[in-house]
Parts: sequence; C-alpha cells; structure tokens
Amino acid sequence: MDNVRCKTGLPASTRTKFDVDVDADAGASATVRDETGAPECPMIAVLPVSSVSVFPLHRRLAAEALGTAFLLIAIVGSGILGDRLSGGNTAIALLANSLATAATLYALIEWFAPLSGAHFNPLVTAATTVRGDIEPRVAMAYALVQFVGALIGVGVAAAMFGSPVFALSTQARDTPSLLFSEFISTFGLVGVVWVCGQMRPSSAAAVVAAYIGGSFWFTPTGFANPAVSFARAFTDTFSGIRLADVPGFIAAEVSGAVAAVLVFRWLMPEAYVGAGAEAAPVKPLSRKA
Repeated sequence: MDNVRCKTGLPASTRTKFDVDVDADAGASATVRDETGAPECPMIAVLPVSSVSVFPLHRRLAAEALGTAFLLIAIVGSGILGDRLSGGNTAIALLANSLATAATLYALIEWFAPLSGAHFNPLVTAATTVRGDIEPRVAMAYALVQFVGALIGVGVAAAMFGSPVFALSTQARDTPSLLFSEFISTFGLVGVVWVCGQMRPSSAAAVVAAYIGGSFWFTPTGFANPAVSFARAFTDTFSGIRLADVPGFIAAEVSGAVAAVLVFRWLMPEAYVGAGAEAAPVKPLSRKA
C-alpha cells in the first residue's frame, strides 16, 4: 500500500485500512475505514505515486510531450496570428495571445491529465516530485520530453503560419524587472498547483488556466516554465525571447518555484480532506498492530 497516495496528499501508509479497487479503464478508487470498519473518507480516489501509473511510462512520456507541444503551438501560433491581425496594436495582440493560451491550457489539462498528469512544465514536475507524487527518475524523463515537445511545438506553429520553422529570436528580455516578474509568475503557478492539486483537484485545470491567462497581464512576462522559455528562443516572432536571456529567465523561474514549495509546505503542513471552504485538517490514525 505504500505505492498509493490519497488525492488529499496523505500517504496511504498513514491510514488504518484501505479497500482498493483498480480498474484498467477507470483507474483506482478506495474506501478508507477506521478501526471499527466504518468509512472514514468514502470513495476517496487514489492515484499511484506516478499519478497515472496504470499507463506504461513510455506512453505517459509520449502524452506529456504531445501536450507540451500543443501548449507551445497555442502560445506561439496565437502570438503570430494576433500580431498579424492587430494592425500594430500590441494590446490587441497580447489579448489574443493570453485568451488563446488560457483556453488551450484548460483544454490540454483536461485532455492529458488522465494520460500523463498534464504537467507540461519541468517545475511543476519537480514540485510534485518533492511532494512525493512521482519518482525522481520519472521526473527526469518528464522534464526531458517537455523540453523536446516544447521545441517541436514552436516549429509546428511556425510552419502553420509560413514562418521559418526555427529562427533565433532577437527580442531582448534581460532587465532585472523582467527577471523579478518571472520569479513572481512562477511562484504563483507552483503555489496554485501545490494547493489545488491537493485540496481542489477538480478545479485545478480551470484555476491554472485562469492564472496563466491573467499573468500575461499582471506581469510583463508570464512564461513561468523553463521548457517554454527555452523553446521560445527559437521563434523570432511576438512570443520570442533572445537565447542569451534564457538562462536568466530559467534561474528566476527555478527560484520562484523553490520559494513557492517552501512557503506552501509551511502553509499546508498536514493533508486535508474536502475541497470546499470547510476543509479540515486530518490527523493520521495509528496503524493496526
């Protein structure tokens, strides 16, 4: 039972008794019972440590790469089209870019979450690894395919709009304020994933998409993703970033993610049951002898 985790984040090993049913199509479900046999948390869904391990790893990696590619297609493609149709009005281009990205991200999370967990971001993967949801070796494989998928997505978007498939960006993004912006936007994203992934999993897709869409406007960057930052260096379009500026962005993003994990681990030291406003902390029960 050590290889499963309650969706609330509480390891199954801290519970008294688990009745687990695993179905190849529906996944895993469980009823948690106290020492008297009465249900403590009726029908709490549980997922393996790797989140979706009912699928072979190579299929999860393929799904993660495909989803990340579609995310970059949305970011870069909507940036190209918005820029072309806006008549030089940057605000209109950014509005088109942010709305298309947020809507597509919501769809992608709903689409790929059952297949790979829909991380699409090495820092989201790293945070879930720290939380114990996936193993480090799986996390490394996820990060690799996220970078590859992001780069493929940039090329596909450029090809669809008749732009050079890969062209190094000339758009400078190197000021301290932009790096601070990346720290803030990444801090918020990882915080959203950390809290909603445990307490409000059913609304996580909408909250993440809304946060990213909003960050296009309340920060001057809003990348919040090393794979995205790297891939966008290879498109000399509205969404691009100069390759020389990518290391600074990634450093700021990593710093923001680390800060978010530290803060939200402190804010949520215990697992919680319930996704509503009245969610209450759960004290682990002692295991039967």
